[in-house]
Amino acid sequence: MKRIILSVMTVAVFFGLIACGDRGGQEEPAAIAEEENLPVEFILYNGAEPETIDPALISGVPEHRIYLSLFEGLMSYDPETADPIPGVAESWKISSDGLTYTFKLREDAVWSDGTPVTAQQFVDSWLRFLNPETAAEYAYMMNMVIEGAAEYNSGEAGPEAVQIRALDERTFQFDLTGPAPYVLGMLAHYAFSVVPTHVIDEYGDDWTEPENFVGNGPFVLKEWSPQEKLTVVPNETYWNRKAVQLDQVTYLPIEDNNTAYNMYKNGELDWSTEVPNDAIDEAKLRDDHQSNAVMIVYYYVFNTERPPLDDARVRRALSLAVDREEIVEKIRRKGDVAAYGIVPPMKGYQPPETFSDNAEKARQLLAQAGYPDGEGFPVFEVLYNTSETHKKIAEYVQQRWKETLNIDVELVNQEWSTYLNNRQEGKFDIARAGWAGDYKDPNSFLDLFISTSALNGGNYTSAEYDELIEKASTMPGGEKRYQVLAQAKKLLMEDMPIAPFYFYSQSNMIDLDKWGGWYTNVLDIHPTKDIYMK
Repeated sequence: MKRIILSVMTVAVFFGLIACGDRGGQEEPAAIAEEENLPVEFILYNGAEPETIDPALISGVPEHRIYLSLFEGLMSYDPETADPIPGVAESWKISSDGLTYTFKLREDAVWSDGTPVTAQQFVDSWLRFLNPETAAEYAYMMNMVIEGAAEYNSGEAGPEAVQIRALDERTFQFDLTGPAPYVLGMLAHYAFSVVPTHVIDEYGDDWTEPENFVGNGPFVLKEWSPQEKLTVVPNETYWNRKAVQLDQVTYLPIEDNNTAYNMYKNGELDWSTEVPNDAIDEAKLRDDHQSNAVMIVYYYVFNTERPPLDDARVRRALSLAVDREEIVEKIRRKGDVAAYGIVPPMKGYQPPETFSDNAEKARQLLAQAGYPDGEGFPVFEVLYNTSETHKKIAEYVQQRWKETLNIDVELVNQEWSTYLNNRQEGKFDIARAGWAGDYKDPNSFLDLFISTSALNGGNYTSAEYDELIEKASTMPGGEKRYQVLAQAKKLLMEDMPIAPFYFYSQSNMIDLDKWGGWYTNVLDIHPTKDIYMK
């Protein structure tokens, strides 16, 4: 049985033309459309309006979901486990020392315009990501593992230093800086994607417009109406086209998760990627509420270049003054775990706690920094993007710092793209942040804070920390490597450039009696190419 959710009804409700709770006696759209052989449209709440769909420029979860529909790298994600599985590469070999990887590309891997996906395009795409004049924010991920990438990305060497090469049209090879045990997981991430360089050469920045777009993923871009919707349809040239069962996927950019939750309950969304805090008790009673622990951390980042936040004692005082258990139990109420470090627990790795909430210690540290009982402490701002959850947490932290440290802060709310730009450019005092692991390794979190990372928005700099992360990147997997990473984490929490609050228990709304191919997993990654109507 297939169905389509009527797009006219969806748009009407989204813009308030029809009240969500008043259907005028009509049947639900799903009931109307349950007929054989109708196209299957899958509609999801995707959070904020995507900034871009260029893999070299994206950096957020909303963009990542769209990326998984439109592009595919050497590796992809297993929908059930989020482990890496073959993508454009059908096979690979690893040298005996673990430093050289050789990938054989699929013969039937082609772009949506029929042009073959070649090894040289991987070379050109990766160099585009690393180019110091146009470098992607995620270039630091390549810098950590690909030999010569850091030298090119920093401008110290030319592109010839980067040890990536096309051995022939379908054979791509690269050398690592060390035997990184997590490299296959990294390769599924958009930082290592391939882009249609032949189309970029023709259209420049306009290559992502629907009329120009060419991709190699399971879907292609059909329509992008900013602040309204982005839709994709099956890519007829995709090498595994037969496995794609959805006829259209529609991403709705809704920043208010209360609106999204109500739309879901009214049958106008098939997947709501978040549940508002006020509705969590109701959602938990529903069979279509899917909840599980995921590798995502919620934290505040301090701008370490702005006094008095340039003083580690001040940063530690602000962090220790927060009661994390109150946040997870009274505000979130979703089963989150209080975070006393940046790295969440994961298979094979249990990170040690390096600090604890301590109001008295916080007051002592603030006094040592020259602000006894908050005297003389300047008023500063806390930046967060539009979300009821972010607002409530910011208000709690504001009140907690006033009561515990006698300091005042102002709260600044901005829409997603403005907030993201200001955070990335360091135009803030303290900013809300969150990080979802890109692969199952502590490095996916700790790499963020190396001094050369474009995502190190607080401009934290520590030569010792950089050395520890670099050392770990050259070590094989095992306990000795974890010990080095534990040292890095301990140092990070002593310097406290960020204040971690909690590790997520993610809540999704999707009816798994109706939809197959969607599974809970620790990365909260759910490729649309695997979703189907039961």
